[in-house]
Amino acid sequence: MLTVVLPWPMAAQAKTTDEKTEKYDLIVVGSDPEGIAAAISGARNGLATLLIDTRPEVGGLMTRGWLNVIDMNMAPNNLGNRNEILNKGIFQEFYRQIGSGTFDVPRAQEIFEQMLGQEEDLELCLGVKYFSPVMGYQKGKPVVEGVKVEDKKGEITTYTAKGIIDATQDADLAAAAGVPFSVGQEDAGYPERKMATTLVFKLGGVTPEDWQEIRRVLTVDNDWFTGATNVSAWGFGPVMEQYRPSNARVGIRGLNIGRQKNGTLLINALHIFGVDPLSKESRSEARRLAEQELPRIIDYMKENIPGLQNCFLAEVAPELYIRESRHIYGEYRLTIDDVLENRDFPDRIAFGSYPVDVQASGPKEKGAVVGVPAQYAIPFRCIVPQRVDNLLVVGRAASFDSLPHGSARTIPVGMATGEAAGAAVALSIEEDKTFRQIIKNSSLINQLQELLNDQGMDIEPFTWRAPEVTKHWAYEALKMMRKHALVQGGYSNNYQLDDIITEEDFIHLLQELSHLYVISIPGELKDKKGDPDLLSGKKAALIISQYAGQEMSREEAFDYAMEHYGDKNISDSLADNDGRLTRGAAYSLLKSYVEKNKTK
Repeated sequence: MLTVVLPWPMAAQAKTTDEKTEKYDLIVVGSDPEGIAAAISGARNGLATLLIDTRPEVGGLMTRGWLNVIDMNMAPNNLGNRNEILNKGIFQEFYRQIGSGTFDVPRAQEIFEQMLGQEEDLELCLGVKYFSPVMGYQKGKPVVEGVKVEDKKGEITTYTAKGIIDATQDADLAAAAGVPFSVGQEDAGYPERKMATTLVFKLGGVTPEDWQEIRRVLTVDNDWFTGATNVSAWGFGPVMEQYRPSNARVGIRGLNIGRQKNGTLLINALHIFGVDPLSKESRSEARRLAEQELPRIIDYMKENIPGLQNCFLAEVAPELYIRESRHIYGEYRLTIDDVLENRDFPDRIAFGSYPVDVQASGPKEKGAVVGVPAQYAIPFRCIVPQRVDNLLVVGRAASFDSLPHGSARTIPVGMATGEAAGAAVALSIEEDKTFRQIIKNSSLINQLQELLNDQGMDIEPFTWRAPEVTKHWAYEALKMMRKHALVQGGYSNNYQLDDIITEEDFIHLLQELSHLYVISIPGELKDKKGDPDLLSGKKAALIISQYAGQEMSREEAFDYAMEHYGDKNISDSLADNDGRLTRGAAYSLLKSYVEKNKTK
């Protein structure tokens, strides 16, 4: 299970005189790949660096959560191909040694240990019982001056440093220091919603011949989204959708399979819903639910998945794979529009191109691909937290809205931000400037980017055309729907704005928006389900009037709606479609209705 141990409990600590103190230039907390990259980057810039973690070995999600398939971020080109790694530097060093996007877990740990061991200025402090930030104040502002740790022997040490990097999965250090954050998808209007947690499990009993059968089936199934190689396979979604769990909090999707050198298979597919990632008790319960369900899942797979007829449950990962928890508020917060409009930033430190993959958050809240960027930049401001100085935050807890986090949470992006953070600490020390001062100085930002390029990164300006949908007359209304995850463009970025909307979809959107923006609706309509029929503009206007508590005829409602919520684009669209309502027109109508009636 996840074993991040929170400090006393999650309270920032002041220095006391009866404890041992040691000084470093840089302290990195968290030895996930992002923290490893940060520590190596700092050490290579001549910083005396300490890497701290509660775990007994490095690698985090890769080595403890057994996430052995890398979500690659590849560089686009004008031919439409993606065959070049977007974030180079330390991530590319690791990738070249591991050999592919699917890897053997023990080999990954070995490579990480070798990379860390090559740095003379880098020390490890693993298996600590707890850690907490040591706080001070400069010019009335809170500053993280170090980290207090109790080690395996029970000895308490205060480590101070000129720069601190929080590379924990959940921004534990930053939260304890007072950095503001949101949790899960509360920024999108859903405070209880978080992407599902996964327990990766290992199968034995799969022979080389069995693996070839898996490959054969996924090669000839005529499904564009399935496939297999010598070391990985992905598919069987329709089969696994038929599985009925014994507990509603557990689900399973199509199988992502990573084959290990010893012939065992790691399966990333099991979902546990309703997990509070910041609660040790909730994480323990999630693990228990998953382990209870796994025997039934294995039996189902043996009966229904070709090649797995003789498989057995060999083991489960030491840690849960938790996709999201805290999202800090930094000096800039990456938005879904930044990602899907392919935006660059002057203070770029890393790039992303992975699809915005939002996993299921419950049995009824299915996962979806919101859209696919060509390329976007991560600003340095996204790792500089608000309110607290001398601290950077990297990884999936950085300053990303929850939706773009579906793309930016990937390990290649996280390792790139980690590398940038290590270099930024070196620059901050050399120039005697705070991270916030660096943000405001374009010359220092250029120096940081040059430093990263010298380390093997390729941090250069780019221009990729925004998707065609941005030119659509209803795009502003689409953005409103998209920021609440109410619409998805899929892998083709097709939002179907010119297709006719159904009554069912229109009512669902109206109900969701009324909830999000606290617009009162009659009680009998809160759970109303619409018909699957295509919707006319007049029927849509009547539905809006009913939800607004107005008693009108269909004609009166239409005239009222067009006067108060309509515009020429909506009128022209209705005329061009024989009075039927396109999705674009529906989104525009609803956007105007919300803006004029919202109380939040």
